[in-house]
Amino acid sequence: MGGPVAGFPRLLALGDAAYTVEFGGGIAPEIHARVLGFAAALADLALPGVIEWVPAFRSVTVHVDPDRVAPEGLAADLLALAREGREATASGRRRVVPVCFDDEFAPDLPDVAAHCGLAREAVIERLCATEFSAYMLGFLPGFAYLGGLPAALEMPRLATPRPRVPAGSLAIAGRMAAIYPWDSPGGWRLLGRTGVALFDAGNAARPALLAPGDRVCFRAVASLAEAAEAVEITETAAEWP
Repeated sequence: MGGPVAGFPRLLALGDAAYTVEFGGGIAPEIHARVLGFAAALADLALPGVIEWVPAFRSVTVHVDPDRVAPEGLAADLLALAREGREATASGRRRVVPVCFDDEFAPDLPDVAAHCGLAREAVIERLCATEFSAYMLGFLPGFAYLGGLPAALEMPRLATPRPRVPAGSLAIAGRMAAIYPWDSPGGWRLLGRTGVALFDAGNAARPALLAPGDRVCFRAVASLAEAAEAVEITETAAEWP
């Protein structure tokens, strides 16, 4: 997808129990491909002393047990692995999430349509025609930042956040989309709602429905009851050069 960004990768020590490996200074598909490739390599290698790793927009934070590994040696290994420049094009998981766009669930849809010079139905069509990429989880358990929102739908956050956004709300801000997994305050613009659970604390193996690298699409349905139907899942092998 492209060569490394000048000055990257670089490794930052977070005390004696974690390192952050940075692959660039911004949010971009080619940078995130290296994030995913590095995370996939960590899974393959199972380096001694590595406990877990957390992919983000442009970096991976690696948590380690300092009693099981020499920090200097592991730091060198992590940086060498990052410099290999492995890129993952996708996790192999494609999720199609049902969403109801009725007015009661989409209070900001009229403003988005007016701002973009589009009909309400055209905004929904563009959302549902887009395949988003899950960049990272953050803010709340199960909250996935989904990149790839068409530039024509780009809008800033609300000037004043809402004190309560209902769980399952599909929202946009900037060039990102997301689904709120819990009732919470929030300043993103609400365009619809799904009844699908985004986080299941009882599922120890995979509590969050979405993970970094997942591809996510939305499917318009006529009611919130239909929006609670199971997510359509396509599983294919992950790919990297």
